Amino acid sequence: MVLGKISRPLPYIVLIGFSFFFLLPVYVMFITSLKPLDEISLEQMWALPTSFEISSYIEAFSKLAPNFLNSIYLVVPATILSAILGAMNGYVLSKWKFKGSELLFTFILFGMFLPYQSILIPLIQFLREIGLYNSIAGLIFVHVVYGIPVTTLMFRNFYANIPHEMIESAKIDGAGFLRIFRYIILPLSISGFVVVGIWQFTNIWNEFLFAVTITQSDKQPIMVALQNLSGSQIVQWNVQMAGALIAAFPTLLVYIFLGKYFVRGLLAGSVKG
Repeated sequence: MVLGKISRPLPYIVLIGFSFFFLLPVYVMFITSLKPLDEISLEQMWALPTSFEISSYIEAFSKLAPNFLNSIYLVVPATILSAILGAMNGYVLSKWKFKGSELLFTFILFGMFLPYQSILIPLIQFLREIGLYNSIAGLIFVHVVYGIPVTTLMFRNFYANIPHEMIESAKIDGAGFLRIFRYIILPLSISGFVVVGIWQFTNIWNEFLFAVTITQSDKQPIMVALQNLSGSQIVQWNVQMAGALIAAFPTLLVYIFLGKYFVRGLLAGSVKG
């Protein structure tokens, strides 16, 4: 009995210990962002600041604000479009199967394994040809196309749990492809859209390679501007850390408010597929 009482809270103690260990870099970033520049050194890395200053946040935000908006203009439409296209693909490949559908699904999934670097040069040439190079619209196009394989996979697995009898009964009542998708599939897809939305939002927001090669200057998202914030000679670590926290804030909010739905949605599509 005594051993059982001791062992019961042990996993929680271990998890709390791991949580503190995992959050140590965040602690260093946060206290560094509040320190004046002359207090920042390796010896004082763990020490609290003698006086709390928010001037680094003001400076970082003033420099990153235009690029922060660029990221918003990029992430919102790219996430929505890739989610909708992935939902329709998953719907077709799970409920309206046709000859060669499995082969088509394999080809779509192949896009998940193409490294960004391998298609970068032809991609830039293609964007120049269609007039989308150095534009937010060009980045949206790239992320939607690159996001279709993973969103298709997620929705296909999610829709595999919807009974075929429901679709068949709707067909008997005269409902067509789009009508079934709109009135039956979409209302059942809320948790699926949450999972795909969080996944795509995080990946697109944090992506760097496409952003730094496809856009320039005033069109660059916040992750590229954050790298440029370091300067060329003297690194203002307090401003740099403040900028990193500002850049991470939207994804942090997404996981705080939607994290539990993300886990539920992943589990919902884990039975079949």
